Amino acid sequence: MSQVNYFTEEGLQKLRDELHFLKTKERASISRQIAEARDKGDLSENAEYDAAKDAQGLLELRISKLEETISNARVVDESQLDSSRVFILSKVKIKNVKTGQTMIYTLVPENEADMKTGKISVSSPIARGLLGKEVGDKADITVPAGSLHFEILEISR
Repeated sequence: MSQVNYFTEEGLQKLRDELHFLKTKERASISRQIAEARDKGDLSENAEYDAAKDAQGLLELRISKLEETISNARVVDESQLDSSRVFILSKVKIKNVKTGQTMIYTLVPENEADMKTGKISVSSPIARGLLGKEVGDKADITVPAGSLHFEILEISR
């Protein structure tokens, strides 16, 4: 049995768009590359043909993995989530008790994490330490660099 993957509607649509692009544009491009390499003669010593066939294999593997991920995808319904506690899709403002620095993170499914936009994976150490907490709670979180102490200032959607 395959693993269920949770996505936001936006994240799932990105995967669908990528799959569509790979199937329609990339497959055609690689087919042209193979045809051009085949036209150049002896396939046994044709590096371009070998490279194009390898690229085709990798493309088909990526398409297969995307299809499996999408078939096992479940969209998280934000309207059903409680905003009094930290859960997936919560936007959390936290303060590092030791340094006084504040940070805002949105807890997202693992495959949608992007630190540049403040989206951290719900399976990351910080997110796991915040899950289930309420405003005013303190969280002691062990990360690879040591132990961090946070206070939850705000939770929103």
